[in-house]
Amino acid sequence: MEVTASSSACPGRTNEDFATWDDRVVVVVDGAGMPDSLTPPCIHGVAWFARTLGTALRIAAGGRGTLRDALAEAIESTADAHRGTCSVDDPMSPSATLAALRVRNDVLEWLVLGDCTLVLDRGGAVEAISDARLATVARSERAAMKSAPPGSVERQLLHACLVQAERALRNRPGGYWVAAADPGAAGAALTGSNPTSAATRAALLTDGAARLVTGFGLATWPTCLDILEREGPGGLIGRVRDAEYADPNLSRWPRSKPHDDATVAFVFK
Repeated sequence: MEVTASSSACPGRTNEDFATWDDRVVVVVDGAGMPDSLTPPCIHGVAWFARTLGTALRIAAGGRGTLRDALAEAIESTADAHRGTCSVDDPMSPSATLAALRVRNDVLEWLVLGDCTLVLDRGGAVEAISDARLATVARSERAAMKSAPPGSVERQLLHACLVQAERALRNRPGGYWVAAADPGAAGAALTGSNPTSAATRAALLTDGAARLVTGFGLATWPTCLDILEREGPGGLIGRVRDAEYADPNLSRWPRSKPHDDATVAFVFK
């Protein structure tokens, strides 16, 4: 398994994405950022949480258990690492979405929790796997934000309201599931496996990198893999940034923020 990766911070901000890998495991983490108007109950910050969680997951995935077991262990150890100083069970505490791949005994295993995307190429049959449950909650708050003028103060305030409404539904039935402080969230992760012989290429993307396909419609998932093969993860992220800068008023591609952290890990034989 060969891996190349790139991660780009939202311009002017700290990168809250994280990628880590070894010869058997690849992990990409997207820390859930918050509007500046909201104060998180954690002294460490989202970037620390993403790094700590991602590293713990990669290490735990080297064991004998399932990827869900490894994720539950990583969530618990990360929560314990700051439980004494931070309100880890507060809905506004740091959380993250993630995707992971593991090669073991000629089997390629995968896990996705939240809106990161895993793209698998099985000899020309390309499948994209992501967890869209977050997009189904807080519908009225999301609609209100989208109706406000892009880039306006009103939209920024409504975005903060949306985040608060979403967090109130985090990791509970009828809501959505992410990695925060409850190891039980690992049981809601999407998982699967394939023989390694059947998979030729794979990519793990945070939603900021997946924008090229899901938000901007400037590529399909098969062409996304082709871009990664030709230009590498940095090339794909560069295309995302070019599109964002070409639409500074958020008019062509309405979105909650002009830029986002973008991270890609490309896996190939």
